[in-house]
Amino acid sequence: MKNRTLFLIWAGLYVLCAGLGFIPESQGLGTVALVLSAAVFFVPAVILCVRAVKVEDSGLLRKLRNLSVASLSATLFVLVLNLLSVTAPEWFGDLLYGLLVLVSAPMMCSRYWVGSLFVWACLLFFCVSRLRKAK
Repeated sequence: MKNRTLFLIWAGLYVLCAGLGFIPESQGLGTVALVLSAAVFFVPAVILCVRAVKVEDSGLLRKLRNLSVASLSATLFVLVLNLLSVTAPEWFGDLLYGLLVLVSAPMMCSRYWVGSLFVWACLLFFCVSRLRKAK
């Protein structure tokens, strides 16, 4: 399977997680399905990381690092905006929440925010450490 195919699968999983992130509170098997889909979201990233290390592809590692930084930065920015909007009209808070679902799809899909943020951070630090070793 080519890297391009893995990125396309990853994009498809993003769309799935973003859609599932808009589902209101779920219980039982619904919650399990949401958590599993958020976990599966990171499988292509792990495969790409392993592949990049195996063939020493620093360009792919940089791409994955940049995606991790972008996701974590955008999530932090929208979370802070969402917290600061406490006195804003309700529609503005809803708009920011929708933006948060789109920016950090697996985080909102799984309902366990720390898990997704942790995996993004692990992906970031893995790529950074491998890029330092490559120099």
